Amino acid sequence: MIKILLISDDTNKIAKFGKIFDTSLYEYYLMTDEVMIQDIISSNTPDIILIDQAFENHKKINKIIKSICENAIIIYLISSNKLEKDIVNSANAFITDDMSEDLILSTVNVNLRMKNSLEMLSSSNKDLADSLYRLNAMYNTSSQFAGTLDKAKLLQYMAEGMDRALSYSLICTLSLCSENEPVLILDSLYELSDELISAIKFRTILNYNAVFEGKKQPFEIDIESLKVVKHIKNPSNRFTFNIFQYDNMFAQIALGENHFGFVEIFKDGSFTPDDATCFQTIAQQVALPLKSATLYQEIIETNAKLEKLERLKSEFISIVSHELRTPLTSIKNSLDILSSGKCIEITPTADKFLSMATRNVQRLSGIINDLLDLSKIEAGKMEFKFAPTNINTVIGYVKSALSEVAKSKGLILQTNEANNLPDIKADAQRLEQVLTNLVSNAIKFTPEGKSITVSSELIDSENIEINDSFKDDINNLSGKYVQVCVADEGIGIAQKDLHRAFDKFAQIENSLSRKEGGTGLGLPIAKQLLEAHNGAIWCDSELNKGSKFYFIVPVTLDK
Repeated sequence: MIKILLISDDTNKIAKFGKIFDTSLYEYYLMTDEVMIQDIISSNTPDIILIDQAFENHKKINKIIKSICENAIIIYLISSNKLEKDIVNSANAFITDDMSEDLILSTVNVNLRMKNSLEMLSSSNKDLADSLYRLNAMYNTSSQFAGTLDKAKLLQYMAEGMDRALSYSLICTLSLCSENEPVLILDSLYELSDELISAIKFRTILNYNAVFEGKKQPFEIDIESLKVVKHIKNPSNRFTFNIFQYDNMFAQIALGENHFGFVEIFKDGSFTPDDATCFQTIAQQVALPLKSATLYQEIIETNAKLEKLERLKSEFISIVSHELRTPLTSIKNSLDILSSGKCIEITPTADKFLSMATRNVQRLSGIINDLLDLSKIEAGKMEFKFAPTNINTVIGYVKSALSEVAKSKGLILQTNEANNLPDIKADAQRLEQVLTNLVSNAIKFTPEGKSITVSSELIDSENIEINDSFKDDINNLSGKYVQVCVADEGIGIAQKDLHRAFDKFAQIENSLSRKEGGTGLGLPIAKQLLEAHNGAIWCDSELNKGSKFYFIVPVTLDK
């Protein structure tokens, strides 16, 4: 039932709208008391709020409504064409005294459809943001898996990854990785009594027997001999046997015929289907490095098999990123249709929210593209087409592409290329990607009225000046290089933060970077692309004075 709230003390309007909405489709309210209005908005916001402009306190009530529910649909009842600016900015639509009943109902229904469409978009954006958060958590966990062959650490990373993605109450992991005995690892939010631990051990043995029913068991397990390792977050509180009434999920940690154990997770709340997918994915992913650790210790498998496991890790990131593109495309198409005004009339308020949603879709699309590029590079699947390339040509392409963007922000984008530079053996498209990223960042973080300069030169290795923050990473340079510098007059980076500029998912902490946003992947991708060219990238910067980003590519001299 559609809920309509009328705020007016005009008896004629009260009678008129009472008659219009006196059907089974509508639940009609009339209120003038500020406290009662605040209560109903807080507890159960009406679908449509009609405010009489002639009502004495309409401005105050409007502010109350907006403070409680910013997205409330407000339609003003007006008696003249003279509207105050505050009303124009806050109202979704207007109803005049001379409008017919059909036109009034049409106005209400159009705004109801608008409200439903915006709620659907909001829900879709939230689902997409949740998926990206889980993807980030799984990516970080997968990266941790790739960083060690210690089985205890791998299981610890698994539990930490599930905590980030799912916020567990209790995780029970039976590890069968030890050569000597199985170990029950309990990662718990609260302390566990001895009686509760005994019950968990008994439940674990039942699960163990069920998993290996009809098969040869790796170990003989009983309650007395089963070793327990506890990790307690908040020992000041204690779980009771009620934890067995929590929602739970179970997964084997196995790969083919290799069984490394199993994991059961409990949560004081309901798991969603997405939670189940995430849980199963992490449990499956940890099996890969566990097998790598086993193979490493036993020296049974070849290096080729170990490399295959690493490729599967990166392919997982690529597959998940590709899966996100489909709903993102649907959301973008829906936004385009709504923004065109072909479906519904676009009010200023609706246009603001549609523009906001469109910007966020574009941002999320950039995140997914960055994740795909990163996964391709790390998996060794990024394709390069090396050919003789003149860096000044690349600079010219980037300047043509971004000059208008810089101009729209009141910036001057200029170049200072050295003449007669030798060709380098490079993938021109990838170097253009690197330079585009650097110039785009300079545009993003440079105030209006300033300039950005892209320069190139031929330089000997002994004359290359590298900031101390990068000297440990960039060494063994020899011969001649083509050097490109992107210099801006922007906000700059503190010296203590320079070494983090090229870290994955890193964001330099200042107000402007948080305002502008970003994935934190552009510079790490640029770094890896240049490393594929046997080059390097670094930067110099000073807060509030600007930054200079340099990259070099070696010159191959024909003999």
